[in-house]
Amino acid sequence: MKVPPCFSRSLSTFGLSDLNESLSAFSLSAFSLTPLAPGVIRQWRDLRQLRAPATALRATALELAILAGHMLLYPTGLTAERPGRGLTPRPRGAEDDDPSPVAPAADIPALPEADRPPVVLLHGFVDNRSVFVLLRRSLSRHGWRHLECLNYSPLTCDIRAAAELLGRHIEEICARTGHSRVDIVGHSLGGLLARYYAQCLGGDLRVRTLVTLGTPHSGTTVAPLASAHPVVRQMRPGSSVIEELRGPAPGCRTRFVSFWSDLDQLMVPIETARIEHPDLLTENVQVSGIGHLAMPVHPAVAAGIRQALEKNESTGTPGAVSVA
Repeated sequence: MKVPPCFSRSLSTFGLSDLNESLSAFSLSAFSLTPLAPGVIRQWRDLRQLRAPATALRATALELAILAGHMLLYPTGLTAERPGRGLTPRPRGAEDDDPSPVAPAADIPALPEADRPPVVLLHGFVDNRSVFVLLRRSLSRHGWRHLECLNYSPLTCDIRAAAELLGRHIEEICARTGHSRVDIVGHSLGGLLARYYAQCLGGDLRVRTLVTLGTPHSGTTVAPLASAHPVVRQMRPGSSVIEELRGPAPGCRTRFVSFWSDLDQLMVPIETARIEHPDLLTENVQVSGIGHLAMPVHPAVAAGIRQALEKNESTGTPGAVSVA
């Protein structure tokens, strides 16, 4: 997955990545001529060691600011979105893209705006659709006309049941818009619900691309005390749901793009937000410098999401793309 320049630039740490690269090049070239002074070596190492805590501090400050802003917006998302808001019927005669997976290609053209499938935005645990205010605006400004945010109950006690309900919502969206497939962007638990629907309930017939943001695909061990909630228990490593997702999924036609952050405080271990499955078409995109709450609101992540949704064919690759 080619990452736009703004993606790496927006998440750089006060230019320290560029400085580190320059120092590396300088030291390698100078070392062939004369040894570097011990003091210079120590300063370089100290600078590299300072980068991690500085980045973590900045990410924590951003998380707190986002949390404060989201608390103000949260009441606006408590009610369900009016069906059809932001969705218009597609032009007559337009056909969906071929859902069959194909071999990866180097340059995949973007879908014309008229042919873009609806995008369903699915929030995380005890959250609501208000978390997608900025992402929805970003998609709308860049030509996505079919956008819908779904709320699921904060009292949801079973991922399987919630995934079945998601399937009914998607059937209704397809019937209303005339599209046979949709794209989904799911944050945290929302991504897990959508993956279960696509992988285990036959939803790959309806879901073209699933983008997950900070989703515990392999389970997370964070906050053991919260395991009293049944959904949290289902998100633990080794749960029946996680084990079911690890099972065979031959022929699954959905393309999966997972964004995971090296500073996601809720993903323990952090690599759990990656999708590792031999039967699935996957792309794992590493995001550096932001935390869990920033994933659905950061403009650089939004740019990466737009690029993932613009692909009109399955282009999954088993590797990961690192952006710093």
